[in-house]
Amino acid sequence: MPFDLVIKNGTIVTAVSTIQTDVAIQGDKIAAIGNSLQGTNEIDAYGKLVIPGGVDIHVHLEMPIGKFTSTDDFYSGTRAAALGGTTTIIDFVEAKPEQPLLEAYLERQTLAKSKSVIDFGLHMTITPTDIPKLEQLPEVAEAGCKTYKLYMAYGHRLTDDALYKAFQAIKKVNGLPVIHAENWDIICALIEENVANGRVSPHWHSRSRPEEFEAESVHRVIKIAERVGLPIHIFHVSCDAVVQEIQAARAKGIPVTGETCPQYLFLSQELYDRPGVDGTLPVCSPPLRPKPENDKLWHALANNDLQIVSTDHCPFTKEEKATGLNDFSQIPGGVPSIEMRFASVYQGVVNGRLSLNQWVNLCATAPAKLTGFHNKGHIGVGYDADIVVFDPNLEKTISSQTLHETAGWTPYEGLLLKGWPKTTIVRGKILNLE
Repeated sequence: MPFDLVIKNGTIVTAVSTIQTDVAIQGDKIAAIGNSLQGTNEIDAYGKLVIPGGVDIHVHLEMPIGKFTSTDDFYSGTRAAALGGTTTIIDFVEAKPEQPLLEAYLERQTLAKSKSVIDFGLHMTITPTDIPKLEQLPEVAEAGCKTYKLYMAYGHRLTDDALYKAFQAIKKVNGLPVIHAENWDIICALIEENVANGRVSPHWHSRSRPEEFEAESVHRVIKIAERVGLPIHIFHVSCDAVVQEIQAARAKGIPVTGETCPQYLFLSQELYDRPGVDGTLPVCSPPLRPKPENDKLWHALANNDLQIVSTDHCPFTKEEKATGLNDFSQIPGGVPSIEMRFASVYQGVVNGRLSLNQWVNLCATAPAKLTGFHNKGHIGVGYDADIVVFDPNLEKTISSQTLHETAGWTPYEGLLLKGWPKTTIVRGKILNLE
């Protein structure tokens, strides 16, 4: 009896193996892997790579931040993700000061479910007003939450004692903290100093968030987590100084992982010097760093000193970005990368920096394992049928016209990528989203 769908003649790439054979899907699961499989529907993937759907564990869709809301909603953002080969994302939920955590979690879950075209999860953000609510974490965990976002910056910034208390509560529910690590006191002092002296252009954004203090904050939060005995994950690593802190901790057996993002692999702080609104567009935090840091981060991925590539996708329109033209500290921070992530990291394979298996691990397998999506991120019998047929020879020049994100601009304008997804399958269904 034929399977529902068979992908034939492709090269199946997982984090641990590369083999040319067929993969069969029955319902929403992978049912068989082998030669000469027969399907009611078939895809000829000769010359293509057959890979697990990407897992992006760091995105902000229709997320209110200050005066604005990130431009992609759960439909447009997940559509763009799927067209780029990502089949699972993890977004965030923030409770209002007096709101129960579970109520906020379920509200956000309902919103995401009503629009998303791929699978999703949610990180529960723990803010200063949530510290008195930490006894509510068990019911949030019972509802399916596995990961908890903690900020060391912005209005959500937790002091060291609050981090310690949050870590203790997260440990009790076997959760994983995911950390935005920056030294907010130093940042605020440098912003105040620069603005007072008339240094208000985007150029001063990165100069107000020094690399050594990003590294210092990572060192500090690792020490607090070590004291509690809790694994942690460091979001959006921007520089080698942070890599060295993670590398040193891991060498001592401390369970810490780290991720970087496409903006830190392909872009550099010189972009902040472009005239007018163009200089505001790449503003994100941590900021873009000097160009030599790009190569150092690629090296960290190749050496497993960083384990994941996510996006921190959080775009705003040009008009919204322009509101900070006369004061860099008022520029809404974030860039769009949700669609180009998988193909952009494939450039590491093209350039000989990464193996095919490392590429799949960074973009699919490792993030799925870390965040508890145990049926995703791998092509194996019994796993969810989230599969991408990837054409290694298909070239795409990145532009706002070739992407499906809604910001109306991309920081990667003109970047030529070799290799792009041809077909995306989510839980056994071929997505037709063009």
